[in-house]
Amino acid sequence: MLPDPKIPGQSHPLHGMENSGNDFLETKKKNLLRFVIGLGFLSLFADFTYEGGRSIVGAYLATIGVGPIVVGVVAGFGELIGCGIQILSGPYADRTKRYWPLMSIGYILNLLSLPFLSMTSTLFPAMGLVFSERFGRGLRNPPRDTLLSQAGLVLGFGRVFGMHELMDQGGALLGPLAVSAAVAYGGYRLGFGILFIPAIIALILLRRGYKLSPAPDPDGDQYLPINSKKTYWFYLAFSGLTIMGFSHFIMIAYHLEQTHRVSPTTIPFLYSVAMALDAVVAFGAGRIFDRIGLKVLFALPFLILPCAPLLFLSRSIIPIILGVGFWGASMGMQESVMRAGISKLAPDGKRGSAYGVFNAFFGLSWLVGSTIMGILYWKNPADLVLFASVIQIIALAILWKMIANISAEQKMGSAS
Repeated sequence: MLPDPKIPGQSHPLHGMENSGNDFLETKKKNLLRFVIGLGFLSLFADFTYEGGRSIVGAYLATIGVGPIVVGVVAGFGELIGCGIQILSGPYADRTKRYWPLMSIGYILNLLSLPFLSMTSTLFPAMGLVFSERFGRGLRNPPRDTLLSQAGLVLGFGRVFGMHELMDQGGALLGPLAVSAAVAYGGYRLGFGILFIPAIIALILLRRGYKLSPAPDPDGDQYLPINSKKTYWFYLAFSGLTIMGFSHFIMIAYHLEQTHRVSPTTIPFLYSVAMALDAVVAFGAGRIFDRIGLKVLFALPFLILPCAPLLFLSRSIIPIILGVGFWGASMGMQESVMRAGISKLAPDGKRGSAYGVFNAFFGLSWLVGSTIMGILYWKNPADLVLFASVIQIIALAILWKMIANISAEQKMGSAS
């Protein structure tokens, strides 16, 4: 007769095995959490560097005589390069599992390009460094997100990507503030030059981060039991349209500099405000994603819709600050929930490729949208606002259709 675990002094023979299994799971969770936090600190100093630099790129281009159409093309083409290379780096990461070599090369380019803008004063070298920074980002993103998704199998995809974005945006908050102070003290060259310091710290953390990397989880996957390929293309269409109607901050900074709505030193400060809201929204939206899934994305078009009218049509500082707030919240949704969504739609072993295709399409859409917005801004900022609004309404309709399809397929699966 087996002992009754409810009677004091008696224990079940499987009780020790259950405790051992629970201890193993808790240890695994702690190790994976250490990895996510370690990668978060790396991203914190990386974002300090390149977000600090990007906060003044648009304004800097305006000071060397670059027009709005060229600024739009530089912003959009930079995103296209950064995301387009992921079509190659994503599948390569899946095939070879050489995540850290790809990440290392990418981080080196990503971190050191913008600080070297302190040594340029003409368009083409500046363009080359902007494109180099985006190219490095494109190399590192698929392997990094694949490693994060492996941790998400145990900790929760929304939690992992939200936590990473929260720490990531800590650097994106501090970087523009430091750059703003440097620009106020010594101009744009000093603003870019101080970024060598966090770049070097990030490279040191990159070298130490390899030891914390998780092994692939052999216990299976947590992607949706639906026609994921069809849903994935709906997801691409929705994501592409939302970013097509979402103004790049380089264009926003250009507008604020050209119209003198705010002082040059205020522009990176506003970017810091946006990054702070990005971090808070990313963490909260990630936790909500783990509870309700892709439905949380319905909030995204409604966050983006007020951005363009507030930022491009307002003449006073309060509406501009509100627009920056909506812009930052939108970025938080894109950087956490959209990335977590790919983990739900693609099985392990194909996520590098899925992230690569997603980010390439994302970048192409931002190039098209930024170019159109640059042309429309040159004609009339009101036309830019109309374009951005119509695009978000179309994106919302596509998301509604995608969620309806997922619900129908899941009901059919349950019935069978």
